[in-house]
Amino acid sequence: MRYDRGTYKKIGETCLCLSLRKASRSITKLYDEILKPSTLRATQLTVLAAIAATEPATTSSLAEALVMDRTTLTRNLKPLKLQGLTRIITGDDRRTRLIALTPAGLRALDRALPLWEKAQKNMVEHLGQNRWNILLARLSDVISSVEKD
Repeated sequence: MRYDRGTYKKIGETCLCLSLRKASRSITKLYDEILKPSTLRATQLTVLAAIAATEPATTSSLAEALVMDRTTLTRNLKPLKLQGLTRIITGDDRRTRLIALTPAGLRALDRALPLWEKAQKNMVEHLGQNRWNILLARLSDVISSVEKD
């Protein structure tokens, strides 16, 4: 069965997945621009922050916290390790590998945080505090409802 152009156009106008991805790319672009002086990208900053918040973390627990599959997380961790920002340490039973920040990783995160705060403030100003709070709450609802299925 061949659908008409109107059906395909409807995807662009009503697809939640597409709308969220477009919004995500747009916001990531803004954060990346503001974070540029830190040399970290928004995606790198969020991974480093998640590690710092739970350090040391297993790949599985970090992937779960970031709502990311382990393969994607591993791919995102590779450049951070190559830059000397993260390290892998052996857990208690030698089979467990834990991810931790290096001192350089912590310094990079600390340098980026004021810029991240500037990006956050920029978004709050664009949206207004009330819409910002509602958006964060609704996105959290979306994540919770999808992840529990």
